[in-house]
Amino acid sequence: MTHSTKQRDLRLDFFRGLGMFIILIAHITKNPWTLWIPARFGFSDATEMFVFCSGMASALAFGAVFARAGWLMGTLRILHRIWQVYWVHLGVFLVTLVLMLALNMTGIFPRDEVAALNLNHFIFNTGPNLIGLLTLTYVPNYFDILPMYLVILALIPVMMALARLDVRLALLASVALWVAGTAGLNIPAELWFTKPTGRVWFFNPFAWQLVFFTGFALMAGWLPAPPVRRSLVWLAAAIVILSVPFAWGKISSQIEVIREVRRNAAPLFEKTDFGILRYVHFLALAYLAWVAVGPQGVRLRQSGRIGDVIGLICSVGQQSLAVFAASMVLARVLGAMLSLAGNGALAACLVNLTGFALIIAVAKIAAYFKRQPWKGAAKPVAKTEPAPLAGVPT
Repeated sequence: MTHSTKQRDLRLDFFRGLGMFIILIAHITKNPWTLWIPARFGFSDATEMFVFCSGMASALAFGAVFARAGWLMGTLRILHRIWQVYWVHLGVFLVTLVLMLALNMTGIFPRDEVAALNLNHFIFNTGPNLIGLLTLTYVPNYFDILPMYLVILALIPVMMALARLDVRLALLASVALWVAGTAGLNIPAELWFTKPTGRVWFFNPFAWQLVFFTGFALMAGWLPAPPVRRSLVWLAAAIVILSVPFAWGKISSQIEVIREVRRNAAPLFEKTDFGILRYVHFLALAYLAWVAVGPQGVRLRQSGRIGDVIGLICSVGQQSLAVFAASMVLARVLGAMLSLAGNGALAACLVNLTGFALIIAVAKIAAYFKRQPWKGAAKPVAKTEPAPLAGVPT
């Protein structure tokens, strides 16, 4: 395993930050800007970017702990992270629910914000669903990414144990889990309803771990970095371009042949079980992005205004958990404001730019607190008046 250095990877921060902005746009209800996010033009979307980059970041953050302190200490470190993310998940759910209830109570918003999130089951059957919430067997669709991440985190010690025997075992285990996920292995999402349903987690963690551990394996050195070759660039570009007619609704809805192919091939790009076309499309995009930014992200090291924008995006990527949690809450409030304003172009611009400013502020505040400024702060010294000289009247 290759060991990480303390210097941050600018590419990782940049693409995680970019993913955070796209995820915010995607979660604002009836946001016209979602017509222009990458998900509209290909099979994969910002979720793959988020999970892949999380895998890379986990290899950097946790891989060195396993290598330096052993499997047991590495596992304890993972358990600590699971503990943190678990409470973030609960906090996001409860804060969002309270805010939606508060919006409803004002009586000025055109839709029932609680019902829009399908949370009436929780309101009217709180006891059993509270148990489900705490045990991750009640997972509403809007709140499903962090539970998926929790399960994937729990798989890291297993993969690390297999990698100690042979890296190929860990890679094969990841592929085998993906196959099991596509075959139906998943976790119930509405187990505690008065009449439990058969709905499962929207993001099947056993399938989505494939893209996570792809990123993990690349950063950990289990897989070699792909070579930069013109032929591979053309192949990746062809995959991305050829997927556009089958993914972009403006084309697929107008051409019967494409619509029929898309309908028949739906399981191959299905999101819940991470269809194989999503994986292929994302790898092609990731390769093009990796080539585009240059070795060690040299093309991201810009000066002037472009450099300032890149710096802001990277600052958001460095605090991805805090920003993601905040954006999930903010998106619902911003969506309600957009709906109240009539969903016009100007309102959409103001709402989205406000959202961008808010998640940048969250990133800056989170970074400030992570630096623990109180540790280096000195107690202010009280000013004292100089003592009068002897024999001099005051």
